[in-house]
This record gives sequence, structure tokens and C-alpha cells, in this order.
Amino acid sequence: MAAKKKIKAVVKIQIPAGKATAGPPIGSSLGPHGINIGQFVKDFNDKTSGQDGLIIPVVMTIYEDRSFEFILKTPPVAVLVMKELGLSKGSGVPNKTKVGKLTKAQVEKIAKIKMPDLNAASLEAAMSMVKGTARSMGVTVEE
Repeated sequence: MAAKKKIKAVVKIQIPAGKATAGPPIGSSLGPHGINIGQFVKDFNDKTSGQDGLIIPVVMTIYEDRSFEFILKTPPVAVLVMKELGLSKGSGVPNKTKVGKLTKAQVEKIAKIKMPDLNAASLEAAMSMVKGTARSMGVTVEE
């Protein structure tokens, strides 16, 4: 049985899909841990090349021998809502200014994409979470 590697750090960052570079925020977050940033950038860009325009959260485990592993999460709900509606940003005043409207089918589509990372027991619960995020962005939701 192989010896278990000792974890030095766990780093969480959000990076645009396919556009990672060795500069900030990646370089400044990972540089102090002494890992091969170029290798991470190459691996990340290869894995996310088909998801252009999305922000991808990454949970990176860095070991004491300077090796690393990373897990890609699903994009934040707000990013998925903006992509679905073609928005560049949400409303600054969500209670007064509405910026778009989601259909029930669109909410379900976003909930299915996000389901692996949510702590929702059912699709209906996940859809409720998506609706809440959409409303906080100034997007109305069809019932």
C-alpha cells in the first residue's frame, strides 16, 4: 500500500474557462505553495476548453511534495443565469429594476447542470435555489 501524501494546502479559486494564465489570480494564489503553475494552467485549459464564457470554480489540493490535484466544480448559478439570458451582469437594484425573465424550462436546465454541487435532495429543491438566485439578480421567474 502506498504511503498517503500529506496535504500542505487546499486552495479555492474561480477562473474563466479555458483562459487560465500564470498571472493573477492564479499565480498569486498558487505561487507561495511552490507548485508548477504552468502545468496547472495547461491542465485546466485543456479540461475547460469547451466551456467558453463560464467561470469555473476550482478546488485544488496541494501536497507537501509540491504535487497537486484539482477538482472542477460547476459554474455559479448567477453565471449560468446570465449566460442563459445573454446578460453581462445582474440588476444593481433587483427589487426595482428587472433585467430579464427565466422560463420554468430554463430554470430546470440550470438546476440540472448545477445539481452535482448543490446540497439539494431533489430537482425541485435545486430549482428553488436557482429561482432565489435569479430573483436576487433582478430576473423574474415564470411560475
